[in-house]
Amino acid sequence: MAVDQRFEVRQETAWCPGCGNFGIVRAVAKALNGLGLDPSQVLFVSGIGQAGKLPHYVSGNVLNTLHGRTLPTATGAKLANGDLTVIAVGGDGDGYAEGGNHFLHAIRKNVNITYIVHDNQVFGLTKGQASPRSDPGMVTGTTPLGVYNEPFNPLATAMTLNAGFVARGYAGDQEHLARIIQAAIQHEGFALVDVLQPCVTFNRINTYQWYRDRVYDLDQEEAYDRTDRQAAWKKSWEWGERIPIGIFYQVKRPTLADHYSDILDVPLVRQELDPGAVEEILSEFRIG
Repeated sequence: MAVDQRFEVRQETAWCPGCGNFGIVRAVAKALNGLGLDPSQVLFVSGIGQAGKLPHYVSGNVLNTLHGRTLPTATGAKLANGDLTVIAVGGDGDGYAEGGNHFLHAIRKNVNITYIVHDNQVFGLTKGQASPRSDPGMVTGTTPLGVYNEPFNPLATAMTLNAGFVARGYAGDQEHLARIIQAAIQHEGFALVDVLQPCVTFNRINTYQWYRDRVYDLDQEEAYDRTDRQAAWKKSWEWGERIPIGIFYQVKRPTLADHYSDILDVPLVRQELDPGAVEEILSEFRIG
């Protein structure tokens, strides 16, 4: 049976030739086509950066927001229309620096959205400054003597807060990444997909070859249990000669919809307006 091709990828982009973002956008389209969704059912929410351009290059609804503010905007969209499949898209700078606080609280709320982070370990749009994910010693325009800060570990952080779905993909393996994205979308609750994404212009350390020599699929380990949080947390720190990719952790948790079912059962966009309720609130601020 042929896979539906409703989600098309545009050929002309502003990305550098060879950018890892090409693998990510194709994996996103492949995942959505495999799920049989229609572009009208999907909303992409993105911030600022090279990663934030992805929604412009694939079919679907698009809502661009401020740098680092992708997740609260995506949360609001999901509350307004719970029927939408909401996919938040950002980079490691956008999501883990400016948006770090929103990342923490989106996990706590467990809103039913998928968060795809293009993790190239630099600020790609603004000429390659160090990001929270840069490895120690990496020389950039803002760290001429090399990065000295401890790299942020988004997977360990997410699992510490008991995120229901925590995964890592690799832009150089589109088939594997598409399967992870499909599983993330089908998961009920907040789903993190951190994607290792080579930046061919500003990151000459974490290249395609560098990753190709190191990444391995967690599914190859027969004894691996993705419901074991302690084991998954330990795996998330494996970085260097071997780097695991796949679904690290997945459990079922109460979602935001469970607490606001009166809103999400009937999306706000389809609820009847009550002008009297607004008038009552406004009356509280009138003087005299």
